Amino acid sequence: MSILCKLCEKRRARRHCPGVGADICPQCCGTGREITIDCPLECPFLREARVHERPAPLTEKDIPNLDIALKESFIHDHEREVMELSLALERAMQREKAVDLDAREAIESLIRTYRTLQSGLIYETRPQNPYAAGIQERLQKSIEELRKSMAEDAGMQVLRDSDLLATLVFLQRLEIQHNNGRPRGRAFFDFLRTYFPEPALDLKSSVEA
Repeated sequence: MSILCKLCEKRRARRHCPGVGADICPQCCGTGREITIDCPLECPFLREARVHERPAPLTEKDIPNLDIALKESFIHDHEREVMELSLALERAMQREKAVDLDAREAIESLIRTYRTLQSGLIYETRPQNPYAAGIQERLQKSIEELRKSMAEDAGMQVLRDSDLLATLVFLQRLEIQHNNGRPRGRAFFDFLRTYFPEPALDLKSSVEA
């Protein structure tokens, strides 16, 4: 006796969906993936779909903050800021169980905050979305920790607000580039996990400690 799809209850179920916790048909898997279904990143069908995803081509009107120019040497010149904030963003998204659109909102809010700082004002914007607000709060803490660490290393204040703004814009463009447009999509988070992995644990240091 064949089992019917848990979602449509019409077609034959041919694969197990960890997001639904039941067997579903390939059609419902394809149409619901990261739209109505919260797909775990380890799902083999999601992983296969990632290989074939092709984000829509971007035009200038799709990219905000174009007045902030990022040179080809940006990552090299600001490697520490990019690495630290990318990792902090990944951790915040993981902790908040957030999707890419939550990260987009958090980054946009921080960019507005640092733009006002450049104009001499002190005005912090905060997203209404609690997931985005949680990400923003954790990013702000990471920024302050990074600012303190870099100052201690150099013996002076070295992390400028303009550099932080440029780094946030860089992350914003990465998110736009890797967002697959699905409401529950986490393709950008998947990208962060791949290219900015958690540093390996130093076993020697941990034993000595």
